[in-house]
Amino acid sequence: MDRADDMSRRSVLGAAAALAAVAATASPALAAGGRVAPRAQRPVSNRFWTSYADWSAGTANGTRAVAGARPAVEIAKAAGTTDYADPHTGKTATWEYARWTSPVHRPTVPATEVVASWNARTPAGTWLQVELQGTYSDGKKTPWYVLGRWTSGDDKEKDIRRTSVDDQSDGKSSIWTDTFSIDDTTTGLRLASCRLRLTLYRKPGATATPTVWRLGAMASAVPDRFTVPASKPGLTKELTVPRYSQEIHAGQYPEYDNGGEAWCSPTSSQMIIEFWGRKPTADDLAWVDPSYADPQVCHAARHTFDYQYAGCGNWPFNAAYASTYKDLQGVVTRLDSLTELESLIAAGIPAITSQSFLKEELTGAGYGTAGHLMTVIGFTADGDVIANDPASPTNPAVRRVYKRREWENIWLRTKRYNATGKVVSGTGGVCYLYFPTKLSAAQKSALAAVGIR
Repeated sequence: MDRADDMSRRSVLGAAAALAAVAATASPALAAGGRVAPRAQRPVSNRFWTSYADWSAGTANGTRAVAGARPAVEIAKAAGTTDYADPHTGKTATWEYARWTSPVHRPTVPATEVVASWNARTPAGTWLQVELQGTYSDGKKTPWYVLGRWTSGDDKEKDIRRTSVDDQSDGKSSIWTDTFSIDDTTTGLRLASCRLRLTLYRKPGATATPTVWRLGAMASAVPDRFTVPASKPGLTKELTVPRYSQEIHAGQYPEYDNGGEAWCSPTSSQMIIEFWGRKPTADDLAWVDPSYADPQVCHAARHTFDYQYAGCGNWPFNAAYASTYKDLQGVVTRLDSLTELESLIAAGIPAITSQSFLKEELTGAGYGTAGHLMTVIGFTADGDVIANDPASPTNPAVRRVYKRREWENIWLRTKRYNATGKVVSGTGGVCYLYFPTKLSAAQKSALAAVGIR
């Protein structure tokens, strides 16, 4: 099977276009200390609610803000009950719930796409739902769109099946698995503002509660482009990140996206989780066949699997999985340039990037893909990209060096030609960033420079 077909379960916003013109602005310069110089009209706007003041500023309906070293929101008392018919188990159950709604957020740029992220703990028998409602540039509102129903658990008797929700559209915008997208950006319609609604669920009468530490949205309006301006190398550095191949898991647990050969996202996630010194316990891995190498990759696949999408590549679900490890955070965002990525590597923060390309567009890859995740761990003296590419035959072969100009373009473009010559979408600089709650000043500065706080 052609790898492009095999990895195309997430069609990478196939119906969405970005802005109609290319902004020919240069990449921001890498300032002293690994900081990215300020840039006007950055096409990405992040807003995350994480502090006690943030949680207190929202509208609470049965929730309470919790102070402390890691402020959070959780259930204080039930606001009501509801029946949920789980489409993936066939079971209907009654749940009590509480809600928190964010203040209205106005992105710095009117948006064509929005992706949410959340970090939470969901004890057995609890779950959460994240929704978005926006106001268009014409003054009209979107419906409340479901961006995900999530639990860290996977016990069919206690937990719902984590899932995205298909077939959501109002004729102006649609939800594509995990992404809000304006249907036709050539009309000039944009999302001018948005708010998020968080609903926390538990069994009636239970005392356990989901605890949410981070909730946010990445709104973007990346220019429509087949190519991006070339950046100049600004860093020579390589981080020591574990190397895991998805390919050695081919055929394992086919109920999770046909097995390991399609596990680029959870494999990449596990590499970064372990880079930060976290890993599943022996009890966590007890369900994995002991004859399988790297059982933690199987564990990551199972706990990122989206039962509606039928794959492990749901972006927010991967970030949420990373946050289940002690004091670890995860977000989905977009970067605006390879220079921004250099600034993160300079601060010791690797990134998981999403890209799509033909075999001949990335020298040395040996495959083409309609959507693939890999982990960027550094840059050579020539500025080339050092990546842990899970689409490698063995763990030692995972470390790859890709030509800077080729890699930069396949990652940052929003449009490309597929093998049949058809124009299809690119990912426009999407990445996952995982990082601990305790950071150095340089790491905080590097994250802040790309809008992550």
